[in-house]
Amino acid sequence: MHRRIFTEEHETFRKTVRSFCEKECTPHVAEWEKNGGPGRDLWLKAGAAGLLGWEVPEEFGGSGVNDFRFNAVLAEEVVASGAEGTSFAVNNDIVVPYLLALATDEQKLRWLPGMVTGEVITAIAMSEPGAGSDVKSIRTTATRQGEDFVVNGAKTFISNGRTATHVIVAAKTDASAGHRGVSLFVVEDGMPGFTHGRQLDKIGIKSSDTSELSFDNVCVPAANLLGEENRGFYALMHNLPRERLGIAVHGVARASRALEVTTEYARSRKAFGQPIGSFQANRFSLAELKTKVDVMQVFVDRCIEEVLAGTLSAEDAAEAKMWVTETEWEVLDRCLQLHGGYGYINEYEIARLWRDGRVQRVYGGTTEIMKEIVGRSMGF
Repeated sequence: MHRRIFTEEHETFRKTVRSFCEKECTPHVAEWEKNGGPGRDLWLKAGAAGLLGWEVPEEFGGSGVNDFRFNAVLAEEVVASGAEGTSFAVNNDIVVPYLLALATDEQKLRWLPGMVTGEVITAIAMSEPGAGSDVKSIRTTATRQGEDFVVNGAKTFISNGRTATHVIVAAKTDASAGHRGVSLFVVEDGMPGFTHGRQLDKIGIKSSDTSELSFDNVCVPAANLLGEENRGFYALMHNLPRERLGIAVHGVARASRALEVTTEYARSRKAFGQPIGSFQANRFSLAELKTKVDVMQVFVDRCIEEVLAGTLSAEDAAEAKMWVTETEWEVLDRCLQLHGGYGYINEYEIARLWRDGRVQRVYGGTTEIMKEIVGRSMGF
């Protein structure tokens, strides 16, 4: 299906991303899966190629291009190349908007230029061993001491957790105020007491860095408070819709890639003297999957248009995240089934796509949380 949201400029960028991934990413995916992610040198290469921080204003080293379509192009090409371990979306889709909205000019000058060049690699630390989607229940604290805050606590499931040089940490500055007592701090690599902890052994997306973080009396200057004190929860909620749309973009891209490799397999794999795709049951199954992928794409493209217009609601983003990731999983599972026994062999791409896709229904808010958001918006 022809997509109408992209211009020639976006397609030129797509060629740049594809070329970068083919050269710098795809040949190293197996190595990244063994090592739990790429090294920091990849980020410097990505920065030099113009793949990072294009929304950053020119005065801070970026291009000042606020166009989520470029984010979508990057996500689609990263997924198609098998390079999801790069986690560039954490910088581009999540952290850059936080800094543009909340950082002072002094903070922007310190952090944004490095995000464009790849010298500054970021993570955002919300989830804890006992608090995931329930942000108000976080136990990490930040206690004011003079001109500093002392941060104590632990975070888990942190994308870029091992690699990050700068981490946005959600912490309680008023333990008695529930979600109204959450603040955000930028904790920098090398601050005494800040430890990049255990790298987590995941089912899928093994080529990405997902780690635990710990904070033991970390002295964070008040100059690293991001936004207003005790207003962190509202900043988190404001940025979640865009993050969830980013997950949906990845979901459509992965489902589309799975359908592509499965269609090719159905043409080349023969049974009883004919391609397996020529059997009516398989042909009908592929037709259903193609229709689902096309519908997903139209819905997500419409949401991207809402982002561009500044009108994407939390409910629409939740619907996109919920429906796309659930449908993505259906497509992945049926594509694996169409591969037969080969679908369960790791050397086949469909096996990796299937493994990598399962987490989509979990992170960024589980499917059940998305249903809660949509249900409440209906007045229930």
